[in-house]
Amino acid sequence: MTQVKSIHIIGGGLAGSEAAWQISRAGVPVILHEMRPIRKTEAHQTDGLAELVCSNSFRSDDWEFNAVGLIHAEMRRAGSLIMACADAHKVPAGSALAVDRDGFSAAVTQALSQEPLITILREEVIRLPPDSWDSTIIATGPLTSDLLAQAVQSVTGEDELAFFDAIAPIVHRESINFETAWFQSRWDKVGPEGDGADYINCPMNKEEYEAFIDALLAGDKTNFKEWENTPYFEGCLPIEVMAERGRETLRFGPMKPVGLVDPRTGKRPWAVVQLRQDNALGTLFNMVGFQTKLKHGAQSDVIRMIPGLEQAQFARLGGIHRNTFLNSPKLLDASLRLKSRPDIRFAGQITGCEGYVESAAIGLLAGRFARAERLGGTPNIPPITTALGALLNHVTGGHVDGGKGSFQPMNVNFGLFPELSEDAGGKGKERGRLRKKALAVRALADLDTWLDPTEKEQAT
Repeated sequence: MTQVKSIHIIGGGLAGSEAAWQISRAGVPVILHEMRPIRKTEAHQTDGLAELVCSNSFRSDDWEFNAVGLIHAEMRRAGSLIMACADAHKVPAGSALAVDRDGFSAAVTQALSQEPLITILREEVIRLPPDSWDSTIIATGPLTSDLLAQAVQSVTGEDELAFFDAIAPIVHRESINFETAWFQSRWDKVGPEGDGADYINCPMNKEEYEAFIDALLAGDKTNFKEWENTPYFEGCLPIEVMAERGRETLRFGPMKPVGLVDPRTGKRPWAVVQLRQDNALGTLFNMVGFQTKLKHGAQSDVIRMIPGLEQAQFARLGGIHRNTFLNSPKLLDASLRLKSRPDIRFAGQITGCEGYVESAAIGLLAGRFARAERLGGTPNIPPITTALGALLNHVTGGHVDGGKGSFQPMNVNFGLFPELSEDAGGKGKERGRLRKKALAVRALADLDTWLDPTEKEQAT
């Protein structure tokens, strides 16, 4: 029997790790190239595979009414390693799926390291894959090294597209003042592994909020002259950028107080800062929506103005790094191959998806497409009615005629799905909920037609 040739994957993040797993499940060998710890990045702290560098949340786990929860469900059915490890290391987060980031990364690293068909090479790849590699997935993510980015740019013929991505601070729980702060989820909503009181809430009255905004706007910020005129991704805006858009922006955004009652007053605060559990021990909490480019000194001072965080001690302060992505609708085909070099596929955030789950989902698809070709088959494209198919369609079939910057990263959402053939019924808000549930039910039914019988048996 002829030995199956290896598929190479560059990048051991969420997408690369998931792609490697999916390929190995079909009996195809993988060589996974990861540059850390040989070459570090601005955002990573460890050399673990699938390290989470920003939030520890995979966002909503509600498959019936949220597209992110739906793609969770689809990936679980498709045998996702990322979802299996996330489920095994989840921490309380209301209706969201959040994980102990260290435990999660360690589990992914262990699973891939113990798989006989996967060889992990700790080395930086600085050039395009040689022809001898034959099949390669580039999953280097938003922190693609400069040399490899230049190499990719040389073959795509496209100018580099970039946006800023900011990281939120992480606070030690023991330094939070619970005479002011309290535990509660909005509307006391109970989610996986939660009890309806999963977030720490730090309240502000109007005067405190106004003083906070003043300090935030005046704080000393990091500037990156070489990255000027590059856009921020709207889903990960630094908090000071939001504040610059208007003094009330934060109060109607990440600091909205709706669904919360201050136990000291029995009333809703003027504004609230929420913190979400970041590790399984419950000793670390990250500040929800508080990505920032404030310099560390100013950042500490401004955050300690928040009631309940006057003595805050930080496991990590916020920071900022650059993300890069391709004009994928123009450069990639429907199975994520580079049109000018079909031996190369791309996966993850570099393709123009945004978010942990979305990155892993594109990795899952790239792995499946590559393994099908290696085994002499044809890539099986998921139906556009599924969350996987809708996200893939955004990446490979989105807007291409608006010039540089017209194609932007996007999270999975129901706006990417084809409309229903029949009205889901209902009126007002209920109409919207019924529509989302009908889209989700259709998606899972169509996913089952896409998966092979063996996978469906494993998922049940």
